[in-house]
Formats: sequence, C-alpha cells, structure tokens
Amino acid sequence: MDHENDPEELGAALARCAHEVADFVDAEGWGQPPQLFALVPTSVLAAAEPGLLEELADGSALTPIQQHSLPDDIKGGSPALDEFLATTSWPEGVVGCALVQEIVVLPPAAESALDEALVPLLANSDAADEAARLAARTHPDRKDGRLIAAVIKDGPTLTLLQLQPDDDADPFAPIELLLYDNLAPNVVHALYTTFDNVEED
Repeated sequence: MDHENDPEELGAALARCAHEVADFVDAEGWGQPPQLFALVPTSVLAAAEPGLLEELADGSALTPIQQHSLPDDIKGGSPALDEFLATTSWPEGVVGCALVQEIVVLPPAAESALDEALVPLLANSDAADEAARLAARTHPDRKDGRLIAAVIKDGPTLTLLQLQPDDDADPFAPIELLLYDNLAPNVVHALYTTFDNVEED
C-alpha cells in the first residue's frame, strides 16, 4: 500500500475507508445484523481486477470489500460474534478489516446503576451477560447506535459511533459519526486477532 510507512497517511486512509463503510451500511437502514469488511489496498485490487479501475479511481488508498453474511445467530456484542471473529482469517492482500454492529447506548448514570444491579450475578458470567443485555434493551434512556470499528494489521485503529436519528430527523442529512478514544477495546482486539489466525486451505 502506498504510504504504508507514514502513520498519518495510513490513519487518513483508514478514516476514509471507515466512513465509506458507515455510509454503505447506513444506506440499508437500521435493524441489520453485524457486517464484516476486508480492507484491501486499492492498487492491489486494481491490478487484480483491471475492469474495476474506473470504479476505484477516486483516490482512496484502501477499498472496503463486504464479506459474506455472518451466521444468523450472530448479533452485535454476542458471544457468537466473538467466536466467529476468533476463527476468522484473511487471505494475502488484505491489510485491514472493519466490523459494523448495532449496539445499545446508555447514559453514564444508567450504566453505573446497571453495573451495581449485576454484582450478584457476576459469579455466573453468562447469566450476568444476558441480564445486562436485557436490562440495556429495556432501559427507558437507551439509544440505538451503530459501532464502526476498523483496524490495519500492525497499524492504527479507528472506532466510530453513529446514533440512530430520531423519527423526525431529516432523512437526507449526512450521517453524524462520533469519534471516541478507547471505544470498544475488546472489539478492536478481536479484529486484530483475525490477522493472527492461519487461513485454512
């Protein structure tokens, strides 16, 4: 990939790619399952598929490629998603990946109260996990959101949050993506781990 040794250029390419992924998923509306994308250097893709050259000629250093649908039992933040990522590997040429999943966002005060309520269940991690999901889904102050996490192998990461607009919001307004440091570190780690897995023949 061009500029692969320049952290600033690489970070800019990752950000552009993550926004492209967010726009692509948003066009399909809400209520979608998690989606995984391979990030491939545009130059490599153009060399392999010359017929795509015109479509790829937008100056992007990276091109996201949507992967096949994930299994039906995989939902955002579920143990099944963790297991799926733990067995995911990439062919040569893929330099990064991005995961988009819908999540429930709670205000800090609600999260603190939820943590206290779950203390008696912590001895059983599965029970605590399920109780936390149910409490979050039914909380009156909940907001639906979309997490976009993207990583470059041995490189930078980017995590963005999109909150679902209110019903009366302008449907043609550009989507708003919020940038947070250290958002969803477990997801970022799981995405990095996919590059340690050996692809089966």
